[in-house]
Parts: sequence; structure tokens; C-alpha cells
Amino acid sequence: MNINIPNLLTLCRIGLLPILVIIFYLPKFDSQHVVLASLFFVIGVTDLLDGYLARKLNQQSAFGAFLDPVADKLSVSIALILIVSAHPGAFVAIPAAIIIGRELTISALREWMASIGANVKVKVSYIGKVKTAGQLWAIGFMLYEQPIGWFSPLQFGYLLLYISAGLTLWSMVSYLIAAWPSLNKKG
Repeated sequence: MNINIPNLLTLCRIGLLPILVIIFYLPKFDSQHVVLASLFFVIGVTDLLDGYLARKLNQQSAFGAFLDPVADKLSVSIALILIVSAHPGAFVAIPAAIIIGRELTISALREWMASIGANVKVKVSYIGKVKTAGQLWAIGFMLYEQPIGWFSPLQFGYLLLYISAGLTLWSMVSYLIAAWPSLNKKG
């Protein structure tokens, strides 16, 4: 295992997730929404920082290439599950299911493509990066939840969540189209 600054940041991001869950389920306290949104903000910043530092410091590694997307999917999936538990119903569950379902589908697709030596066809795209940023912002606003004057972070988070779900479907279709020749081969 290659332990360097980017990989430590990724491991820290994963380590913060149980803390996020614990704080989410603590009895309600005055600044809980601030703590949750701030913690998720730190998780999102480490996502940006680990990749940037890996490239800048020339510390890219196979371990980091494996761990970073795992941390991304864990962060988004766990946070969405928390949000759905706080706001049960189809309005939040549908985009959450789309996002989590896409992550599982594309992870399986990448694994299968790698097993047949065709993983180059399903590398991360620009739309995937925009989708991830949208998800992180949506989740942050939804975790904050409390109104700020006339501004409703929760409502804005809903809007961003639906935009992210649309981008999620778009990126999944792009990946599936790129992989289709390999998926369509016989035997």
C-alpha cells in the first residue's frame, strides 16, 4: 500500500463518514446542521484535494486510483441514505436511487471492462466530474437544511439533487454507449 498525502486524505475522507452518521443521529442540538454541512464540506474538499495533490506532487498510485472512487461512492451513498431517512418519500428517494443505482452500475461496468482489457473506454468524463460536484453541493445544502433568511438551503438542495440525477443518467448513458461494442459481443 502506497501511503502518501493524497492517499491519507482519501483515507481521512472515509474515516469521517462514520462521524457524519453519528452526528446525524445524535439527539438534535442547535448547531447540528452547521456541523453536518461543515463536515460534509470537508469531505468534499478532500475529494478535490487528493486528486489535485496526487497530480501536482506526482504521487499518483494504483492504491489511490482504487481508493478515491470508493471514497467518492461511499460519501455520496451514505449521505443520500441519511437524507432519505430524514425526508422519507418518493421526492427524495427517487433521485437518490438514480444516483446510487448509477454508481453501482458504472462500478460494475468498469470492473467488467477492466477484466476484458477494455477499461480505457470508460474513463471518468467531464460530465462525471460536474455530476459529482452537483451531488456534493446538493448534499451539503440538504444537510444544512435550516433557512437562511429568505433562502431555503433544503429547497435549493432538492433542485441540485434533481439536476445531479439528470446528469447522473446522462453520464451513465454515455458510459454505456462507449461500452456497448464490448457489451454486445458474443461470448
